[in-house]
Amino acid sequence: MGMKIRAAVLKASGLERPYARTRPLHIEEVMLDPPGRGEVLIRVRAAGLCHSDLSVIDGNRPRPVPMVLGHEAAGEVVELGEGVTAFAVGDHVVTSFVPSCGHCEPCAMDRPALCEPALASNSAGTLLCGERRLHVREPGAASTIQGAAAASTARAAGSAIHHHLGVSAFAEYAVVAQNSLVKIDADLPFEQAAVFGCAVITGVGAVVNTANVPRGASVAVIGLGGVGLAALLGARRLQAAPLVAIDLSDDKLAIARELGATHTFNAGSATCIADIKKATRGGVAFAFEMAGSTRAMELAYQITRRGGTTVTAGLPHPQSQLSVPHVSIVAEERTIKGSYLGSCIPARDIPRYIGWYKAGELPVERLLSETLRLGDINEAFDRLAEGRTIRQVVTF
Repeated sequence: MGMKIRAAVLKASGLERPYARTRPLHIEEVMLDPPGRGEVLIRVRAAGLCHSDLSVIDGNRPRPVPMVLGHEAAGEVVELGEGVTAFAVGDHVVTSFVPSCGHCEPCAMDRPALCEPALASNSAGTLLCGERRLHVREPGAASTIQGAAAASTARAAGSAIHHHLGVSAFAEYAVVAQNSLVKIDADLPFEQAAVFGCAVITGVGAVVNTANVPRGASVAVIGLGGVGLAALLGARRLQAAPLVAIDLSDDKLAIARELGATHTFNAGSATCIADIKKATRGGVAFAFEMAGSTRAMELAYQITRRGGTTVTAGLPHPQSQLSVPHVSIVAEERTIKGSYLGSCIPARDIPRYIGWYKAGELPVERLLSETLRLGDINEAFDRLAEGRTIRQVVTF
């Protein structure tokens, strides 16, 4: 049975801020079709606001519109599509924004973040199967949709709405591929569980998986949003020393010190690089760029010591270019690595990181700035764009 749901629909990218005035996200009723084969209907209970959502709103990451945004979420299973056996109604789940197919070459090499069918479907704004389950009804369309044939007729009568990264979590309900879900324990609060789907898996995964930071190594994190502070927590768990935090916000630097940073530096200082090199005796072994800024990446490279590794998980504008001295890569045996989805295997790593959280080793609850209702989402993206928050979560 199809259903009417409330969702935040992006109609056009690139509107001017403040979003509280221009309202890029429209809260409206849309139709959600039943789950198809291999798909699951979930009730969304919490969804985090991430820069990956913001980059679609501001136009830095072009995506087809209209689109229901949101990719970091937790919820509960309501209905199973044909062939789904790994989940049961009532299960609590966290979403993964790369619905890896399990069969392509990257998936076969345990690199599901690089899944090729998932890249195609995420770019096109569809589910992994290539179809869309969201649409707008035209006046006079039936209010209740029964079965797949009627759902197809309703889609023809209305306009398709695109999915965001196979999730579209800024909505009361979502249909997702079963590959987009990881089952979690029911005792974890939804607003905390949600951040494991992107902020934690991306930030901690970059430290643990992409860089494979050894215990006690020197680490710097540039950009202290939800992902950056998650990376800081991951490095702290590995007893990184020194553990350096860098941002343009003194408020975020203060939070980083509370979370275990041994040194903090404001990136706006004219002597920032020199000060970091002095404090770390020539630079850090691992530098993580989490701001999605070419300038931040340049800073990260400059504070990485000889023989060190610079990792970036930020997503700048597609036309941004990075320039580094070619000779330094050779003569200093430097490494530059990209990290997407924290180079994680979600079914393995999300439960593992939740285990660390429950053991008191990964206090991700400190990443939560505030919870909000769906109707306040435009104002919340203003706060995110201005760097005045860490992780905001919409609760349903």
